[in-house]
Amino acid sequence: MSDQLRKMLWTRLDDLHAGMLSAPSAPPRPMAQTVLDDDTNLWFITAEGTDIAEAAAKGEPGQFIAACPQTQLYAAIDGTLSLVSDPEKLDQIWSPFAAVWFDEGRDDSDIRLVCLTPSEAEVWVTDGNAKSLFEFGRAAITGKTPDVGDHGKLTF
Repeated sequence: MSDQLRKMLWTRLDDLHAGMLSAPSAPPRPMAQTVLDDDTNLWFITAEGTDIAEAAAKGEPGQFIAACPQTQLYAAIDGTLSLVSDPEKLDQIWSPFAAVWFDEGRDDSDIRLVCLTPSEAEVWVTDGNAKSLFEFGRAAITGKTPDVGDHGKLTF
């Protein structure tokens, strides 16, 4: 089950537009993550001087929360934040959405690449609204717990 759940997590994270990223010194804030093939890290673009950039520079623990009914994914991903200086990696994840935050676009000197290297995650993957409604209705009639998808803990 964990291999299947891990695959569903990465596939659905790739379809997720944003979640909430936090660290002990950085309260949760909306951040767009990028998932790359053959890479178990989550990548973020932020600016110099943000609390996320400062937390990453210190190598603080980080947590990314995903809660998205469209992708049917709910997850808490814990790991370690780091700042990465890799122009090729930045080129891989750069997008028009990132560009709007920086006056000089991709060449802005304030751009910081943040990596969350996961250590563990708790994941819920649902089967969609129709299946959930059916399961809730069945549970109300039978008194049994509804089966609304997969849940588990992953270690990386």
